[in-house]
Amino acid sequence: MSRFAVIDTETTWGDAVMSIGAVIADSETFGLIDKKYYILTPFKDHGGMYDYALYAGGIKPDLECPREDAMNELIRFLATHDIDTIFAYNATFDFRHLPELRHLDWRDIMKLAAYRQHNQKIPSHSECYGTGRLKRGYGVENVYRMLSEDYEYCELHNALIDAIDELEIMRLLGLGLDRYASARIG
Repeated sequence: MSRFAVIDTETTWGDAVMSIGAVIADSETFGLIDKKYYILTPFKDHGGMYDYALYAGGIKPDLECPREDAMNELIRFLATHDIDTIFAYNATFDFRHLPELRHLDWRDIMKLAAYRQHNQKIPSHSECYGTGRLKRGYGVENVYRMLSEDYEYCELHNALIDAIDELEIMRLLGLGLDRYASARIG
């Protein structure tokens, strides 16, 4: 594959998707090629833990529309870039919330980023299970700080910005896409 996608969603208190961020990246450089941001109506008005971040920093959606329209556009967007593989941090969450994309190959960034054998930046004093996975502190914010050494970083919880940050986690891990074969879900 020459390109892949990273997707993030934010949900309402009622567990409905209220926004989707999708970025397209180059498989060799992990450089950002294209991006789309969707806010779903009427769910954006239903309230959620991170609804304050829907328009954070003046970010404007590419589409603000009903779910069916957003998903049709997202599927078209992915097809335009010939995407067959989607990455997400804690991908089972996004996979569960986006059944329209289950025909694609999903990989979980967290399944490598949270493991000592894949993430060389995990401090030696960190508590890990026998499998090598961190016992705590393996969310996006903690892992991003660990990899980037930017200890001021705070996850915004805007689906587009979070997808960009998750792509950066992949780039900072420095692992080829073939290493994510063990992180397949679905």
